[in-house]
Amino acid sequence: MARYTSLFTVAVSLDRFRQALTDILRSCDFDVIYDTEDYLVAREVPGNVSFAKLVTVEVLIDRYPTTDKEVRMNFVVKNEELPLHNNNHCRRMFNLVNRAVTENRQWQLIESVAS
Repeated sequence: MARYTSLFTVAVSLDRFRQALTDILRSCDFDVIYDTEDYLVAREVPGNVSFAKLVTVEVLIDRYPTTDKEVRMNFVVKNEELPLHNNNHCRRMFNLVNRAVTENRQWQLIESVAS
């Protein structure tokens, strides 16, 4: 199973945060399938790759890391594909999501750590 993680801290008002996150995931071809106050799951829209390569994004949300204007998000991007090559589909989708989060103009990026 391919699995990649990243941690982001952004400055954004809480009323705009949820919509911005959903918009980012939709722009990367994901549909939100589960959404709670501190956890969100999105699945890649089927049709472009085989079922085993479909990517799932899990986002753990910490709304109060240091101040009430910051949100910390832990992203886990994964699929059932064996990561036999560095440039596999899951890695490409991980890079796409990371780029979308870091370049989003609806918030200010404070910290970004990818692994």
